[in-house]
Amino acid sequence: MGGGGSALRVCADHRGGINWLSLSPDGQRLLTGSEDGTARLWSTADGTCCALLQGHESYVTFCQLEDEAAFTCSADCTIRKWDVLTGQCLQVFRGHTSIVNRILVADNQLFSSSYDRTARAWSVDRGQVAREFRGHRNCVLTLAYAGAPCVEEAVAGGLLVTGSTDGTAKVWQVASGCCHQTLRGHTGAVLCLVLDVPGHTAFTGSTDATVRAWDILSGQQLRVFREHQGSVICLELVNRHVYSGSADRTVKCWLADTGERVRTFTAHRHSVSALKYHAGTLFTGSGDARARAFDAQSGALRRVFRGHAFVINCIQVHGQVLYTASHDGALRLWDVRGLPPPRAAAPKRSLSRLFSNKVGCAAAPLPPA
Repeated sequence: MGGGGSALRVCADHRGGINWLSLSPDGQRLLTGSEDGTARLWSTADGTCCALLQGHESYVTFCQLEDEAAFTCSADCTIRKWDVLTGQCLQVFRGHTSIVNRILVADNQLFSSSYDRTARAWSVDRGQVAREFRGHRNCVLTLAYAGAPCVEEAVAGGLLVTGSTDGTAKVWQVASGCCHQTLRGHTGAVLCLVLDVPGHTAFTGSTDATVRAWDILSGQQLRVFREHQGSVICLELVNRHVYSGSADRTVKCWLADTGERVRTFTAHRHSVSALKYHAGTLFTGSGDARARAFDAQSGALRRVFRGHAFVINCIQVHGQVLYTASHDGALRLWDVRGLPPPRAAAPKRSLSRLFSNKVGCAAAPLPPA
């Protein structure tokens, strides 16, 4: 195992915990959203703060960074759009009546989920609600979107998938706002979800300690992944493998097409709160305040990144730098050069079906370790 990594830079400008971290598509900027009610833009070139985004009246729950604009949502029931060059607020999206949990920008639409039991679709340019998705019996936690080109043979306008604390996920027709399917089977809150869009498959993680695979067109439950001993908090889908991070202190790797568990990643001393796969390495963040790098193929622990004081809520990787955002209020930059390169191996299953995700997915923030 490699030695503990040293932080290249510690960015401690926030005065409250960081709830989310987003990387721009061009890789030039990072966006953090904080308990202090602000968001900040950072340069990936040198880690300096480029802009302070102020205006929310309560803590920022989630954020998404695009090349031209930044988007934040908050416990103040609003969503805001910001200019990434000036930091100026360009638009305020009002309509939700409780905390906005997640947002997702795709196909010039903005999707949001809230404790008010609804999800909504907004016009990015006009800031007006285009659709309301009503039907969940409790708060809506997580979102994923399947664009029209991938599902147009079945549903014009694309599909929105939502996960709720009512124990269900729902599939919505974006064009009409109608519920297309309700995915029933979990016995606890749905905390996270990812989509295999070309395969029309959703993977959901729950407090019932299972991951489930669903056909989003028919609503059929395809598989149940049952080996976790605690809530499933986060999911990654890469190369036909599903990675699930859990409150049982492990990450498990499953074959997406069969549900076979092929690997377990241990060494965490608390819940696994964040996952990111990058170039053959699986990076994890934990409630034990440490990030870790594992060889994704063998499961071997390669490096431990120590320095945070509380739970790591989000991870991003760009180039040779790992970015970790924590409830301690710090953004840390770590050098990941020197990690062993991934080993080539013949795949056990077909990898021919490529997939693309547009996902807003995470668990509710964990308490400090």
